[in-house]
Amino acid sequence: MATILVTGAAGFIGFYVSQRLLDRGETVLGLDNLNPYYDVQLKRDRLAQLQTHANFQFYLLDLADREAIAALFATHAPDRVIHLAAQAGVRYSLENPHAYVDSNLVGFVNILEGCRHHQVAHLVYASSSSVYGANRVIPFAVQHNVDHPVSLYAATKKANELMAHTYSHLYQLPTTGLRFFTVYGPWGRPDMAYFKFTQAILAGRPIDVFNYGKMRRDFTYIDDIVEGVVRVLDQVPVADPTYQADQSDPSRSHAPYRIYNIGNHQPVALLDFIAELEIALGQSAEKNFLPMQPGDVVETYADITALKDAVGFEPKTPIAVGLARFVEWYRSYYL
Repeated sequence: MATILVTGAAGFIGFYVSQRLLDRGETVLGLDNLNPYYDVQLKRDRLAQLQTHANFQFYLLDLADREAIAALFATHAPDRVIHLAAQAGVRYSLENPHAYVDSNLVGFVNILEGCRHHQVAHLVYASSSSVYGANRVIPFAVQHNVDHPVSLYAATKKANELMAHTYSHLYQLPTTGLRFFTVYGPWGRPDMAYFKFTQAILAGRPIDVFNYGKMRRDFTYIDDIVEGVVRVLDQVPVADPTYQADQSDPSRSHAPYRIYNIGNHQPVALLDFIAELEIALGQSAEKNFLPMQPGDVVETYADITALKDAVGFEPKTPIAVGLARFVEWYRSYYL
């Protein structure tokens, strides 16, 4: 079986993807810097589960450490790479922009260089629905223009797509970018709204509801994300000499390069989402309605036609089911 490097292995998505790969017999090299952007103990507890597998090796490394990343590739020469590590968070990018440059730009170049010099067969990397920014054409399709990001985080993810294309074009490195839409579920990120809502509701505190609740999100359950990632990993893009630049499809090109959305393609109004969470918790929320935050967007909605056509998969987990599973985990982990 293959040796696969998973960056961000102690993160939310990286943890689940690593589990799935290990369960199917792959050797997984897990990389993470365990940074304190959110609770490090949660990351360590995810990691502890992965370390029970004989085929898992963990490396405490920072993406921006060029020499260390180069040495990792030289030592292990992974067959494929799933690059999920990044400095996440739209709002935090307004406070600490340099963290995004170091991790999401410098770090991504280091990964690209490792893949280039060690003949990696496929690089799958995390992009984000945030790249759609000021786009108002709904649903968001990978064929749409994404040249107007509204946060530095989104700009770095758009830059990752451009950087990946350059390496696909120059070095024939197969790359696939995945635009994730609001991923949620057990072992999730504490900085996400659903996690903060749960903490506040159980503690009897009011929750902050931005844009006065007039928002919609394409919430996507973690199991659906993992299924999409693994299917895409196995679908290595190939060069397309018939591609014409005037086709105006930025999600593909003459190079071995692809971009896909992974979203539930059923956006949920924020107030409806909160209502489902209240049902799962068995408690009502006191709501503190606030204006829109800088860098945020009103709605996300994924067109996943390209993903379905490529790998025959679409997310299907209903929000009520996903939230019930999250609440069950939350109570078992924290209470």
